Amino acid sequence: MKLPVIKHLTQFIEENDEDYIVETIEVLEAMTEISSLKDEELDVIGELISNMYGSLEVNKLIKSGVDKKEALNTFMKRVLGAIDK
Repeated sequence: MKLPVIKHLTQFIEENDEDYIVETIEVLEAMTEISSLKDEELDVIGELISNMYGSLEVNKLIKSGVDKKEALNTFMKRVLGAIDK
Protein backbone atom coordinates (compact mmCIF):
# COMPACT_ATOMS: atom_id res chain seq x y z
CA MET A 1 0.00 0.00 0.00
CA LYS A 2 1.19 3.44 -0.81
CA LEU A 3 0.11 6.41 1.27
CA PRO A 4 0.22 8.94 -1.62
CA VAL A 5 -2.10 6.72 -3.67
CA ILE A 6 -4.50 6.22 -0.75
CA LYS A 7 -4.44 9.96 -0.07
CA HIS A 8 -5.24 10.69 -3.73
CA LEU A 9 -8.07 8.15 -3.78
CA THR A 10 -9.46 9.57 -0.53
CA GLN A 11 -9.52 13.00 -2.15
CA PHE A 12 -11.32 11.46 -5.16
CA ILE A 13 -13.95 10.00 -2.82
CA GLU A 14 -14.44 13.40 -1.17
CA GLU A 15 -14.90 15.11 -4.54
CA ASN A 16 -17.07 12.40 -6.10
CA ASP A 17 -18.48 9.34 -4.37
CA GLU A 18 -17.11 6.17 -2.84
CA ASP A 19 -19.37 4.12 -5.14
CA TYR A 20 -16.90 4.74 -7.96
CA ILE A 21 -14.16 3.08 -5.93
CA VAL A 22 -16.39 0.17 -4.87
CA GLU A 23 -17.41 -0.49 -8.48
CA THR A 24 -13.82 -0.26 -9.68
CA ILE A 25 -12.76 -2.80 -7.05
CA GLU A 26 -15.48 -5.13 -8.32
CA VAL A 27 -14.22 -4.80 -11.90
CA LEU A 28 -10.59 -5.36 -10.90
CA GLU A 29 -11.51 -8.38 -8.78
CA ALA A 30 -13.40 -9.85 -11.74
CA MET A 31 -10.35 -9.28 -13.93
CA THR A 32 -8.19 -11.38 -11.61
CA GLU A 33 -10.12 -14.40 -12.86
CA ILE A 34 -8.65 -14.03 -16.36
CA SER A 35 -6.49 -17.13 -16.72
CA SER A 36 -4.05 -15.58 -19.19
CA LEU A 37 -2.89 -12.82 -16.83
CA LYS A 38 0.76 -12.99 -15.81
CA ASP A 39 1.81 -12.94 -12.16
CA GLU A 40 3.19 -9.41 -12.55
CA GLU A 41 -0.15 -8.20 -13.89
CA LEU A 42 -2.00 -9.83 -11.01
CA ASP A 43 0.41 -8.15 -8.59
CA VAL A 44 -0.38 -4.74 -10.06
CA ILE A 45 -4.12 -5.37 -9.91
CA GLY A 46 -3.74 -6.59 -6.32
CA GLU A 47 -1.85 -3.46 -5.35
CA LEU A 48 -4.54 -1.27 -6.90
CA ILE A 49 -7.27 -3.16 -5.07
CA SER A 50 -5.37 -2.87 -1.76
CA ASN A 51 -4.98 0.87 -2.16
CA MET A 52 -8.65 1.27 -3.01
CA TYR A 53 -9.74 -0.72 0.04
CA GLY A 54 -7.36 1.43 2.07
CA SER A 55 -8.96 4.61 0.79
CA LEU A 56 -12.39 3.27 1.75
CA GLU A 57 -11.13 2.56 5.28
CA VAL A 58 -9.65 6.06 5.56
CA ASN A 59 -12.93 7.50 4.29
CA LYS A 60 -14.81 5.60 7.03
CA LEU A 61 -12.55 7.17 9.65
CA ILE A 62 -13.12 10.62 8.18
CA LYS A 63 -16.89 10.07 8.17
CA SER A 64 -16.69 9.12 11.85
CA GLY A 65 -15.19 12.52 12.62
CA VAL A 66 -11.45 11.85 12.48
CA ASP A 67 -9.33 14.56 10.83
CA LYS A 68 -8.15 13.55 7.33
CA LYS A 69 -4.45 13.63 8.20
CA GLU A 70 -5.02 11.70 11.41
CA ALA A 71 -7.21 9.18 9.56
CA LEU A 72 -4.42 8.53 7.06
CA ASN A 73 -1.84 8.16 9.84
CA THR A 74 -4.08 5.88 11.89
CA PHE A 75 -4.73 3.64 8.92
CA MET A 76 -1.06 3.36 7.96
CA LYS A 77 -0.08 2.60 11.57
CA ARG A 78 -2.66 -0.17 11.58
CA VAL A 79 -1.29 -1.57 8.31
CA LEU A 80 2.31 -1.40 9.48
CA GLY A 81 1.34 -3.00 12.79
CA ALA A 82 -0.27 -5.89 10.92
CA ILE A 83 2.85 -6.34 8.78
CA ASP A 84 5.14 -6.44 11.83
CA LYS A 85 3.20 -9.33 13.38
